[in-house]
Amino acid sequence: MKNLKLTRKIILSFLVLMVLVGITYVTTTVFFTNRFVQKTTQELNADVANHIIEEKFKDASPFLEDGAVNKELFGDLMHDMMAVNRGIEVYLLDNDGEVLYSVVLDHDKSNQVPVKVDLDPVKQFINSDDKRYVLGDDPRSPGDQKIFSAAAYDIDGHQGYMYIILASKAYEGVASELSSSYFADLGLWITVLTILFALLIGILVIRYLTRNLREVVFAVKRFKEGDLNVRIPEKNGTDFQELAVTFNEMADTTVKYIDEMKEVQKLRQELTANISHDLRSPIAVSQGYIETMLIKKEELNAEEREKYLEIVLGSMRKLTKLVAQLFEYSKLQANQVKLEKEAFNIEELASDVIANYKGIADKRSIELKLVTEKKTPLVFADIALVDRVLQNLMDNALKYTPDGGTIDFKIGTDNTNVSFTIQDSGPGIPEQEQSLIFERYVHGNKKGGTGLGLAIVKRIIELHNAKIEVFSQPDSGAAFRFELQAV
Repeated sequence: MKNLKLTRKIILSFLVLMVLVGITYVTTTVFFTNRFVQKTTQELNADVANHIIEEKFKDASPFLEDGAVNKELFGDLMHDMMAVNRGIEVYLLDNDGEVLYSVVLDHDKSNQVPVKVDLDPVKQFINSDDKRYVLGDDPRSPGDQKIFSAAAYDIDGHQGYMYIILASKAYEGVASELSSSYFADLGLWITVLTILFALLIGILVIRYLTRNLREVVFAVKRFKEGDLNVRIPEKNGTDFQELAVTFNEMADTTVKYIDEMKEVQKLRQELTANISHDLRSPIAVSQGYIETMLIKKEELNAEEREKYLEIVLGSMRKLTKLVAQLFEYSKLQANQVKLEKEAFNIEELASDVIANYKGIADKRSIELKLVTEKKTPLVFADIALVDRVLQNLMDNALKYTPDGGTIDFKIGTDNTNVSFTIQDSGPGIPEQEQSLIFERYVHGNKKGGTGLGLAIVKRIIELHNAKIEVFSQPDSGAAFRFELQAV
């Protein structure tokens, strides 16, 4: 429906445009037609004034012996000329352009201001060989410009110009009536043809222009109805290419988000199931031993009660750690952790972590070593979160390193970034599991871990716009490596 309204608006706009073009065309046509007629009339009658001088005044002078205009003779001649062609008006001018006589003027009025004609156009006309289009003054309508014919005379010592207006008031009256009729007829036909032409061209053009728009509307409707694979063809050189690219990118992004939401939903379900399992185990263990202690409270000696209580305490500690990790991971995933970056020495931080775990490592005869290539520059990161990363990696390394093994902390630099690698001497990670170890609740380790430690490590490193990698070969241990920005 909206597409139809748009088509109607465009067709109406085309119609209005064509009408305006038609009006402009008619107006321009009438103007240039009138000019063409005037120019043609002037060309055809260019020698009329010269003909009057040569033919009409060769046997009789238009002036009397006292120098006055022979009005009777001149009037008869001019009446004859004007009777043959009502469109002309004949004027006798002196050498200064003043009108000496014309039958169309009233020369009997007293105190009449002499009528003068500008002689520049007259001289231009006379001196022009091709009698080009020249307009001169109209003695009856000062300020108006008319086509004319002119010729110079020299008779009985009198000099001046024969000046003939070729478009008299009578001519203008007839021309005005004919022009109105011509304009009406031309305007009517132009209007009819314009409307038909506008409708035909408008419909064809609009269908062509809205073809791509219809494809866009169709694709959007299909996408709205659930067809997430629909895309708009990206045709080079079309007006809708940028729109098609934008829509397709938006659709790809939307599908990506939908897939991510589905994956999140899937992982949420897995997480719920895994959490339920991990929470159930320590709770069940604690509940079982507490119930046993209550049932056999008279039969248990002090040593057995202490043993049971330590088992319950261990289960509670495991439960507490799991809840803490879940809380920490949920905050990291929800971007509720704000980085507080500062410059610090990661070598000193690694030394503190080694010192904290030395007691546990010594009990199992595990050697902890810190290896640096050269003086380590400061790094710019959140020291608390990086400390958390090192602790989780140390926990993971201790979990898989056998008694009597080694754990190496290696720090390197390239003046841009500082790299940190923790290498254990454990059994290694199977290749098919290496891409999954950073996923939450992947239990390929068979060590009873919660599966959140490495997931937390990965998220913290990602918050620092970096990534963590794992390198491992069977029976050759595993190495975890990441980089931080150097100061």
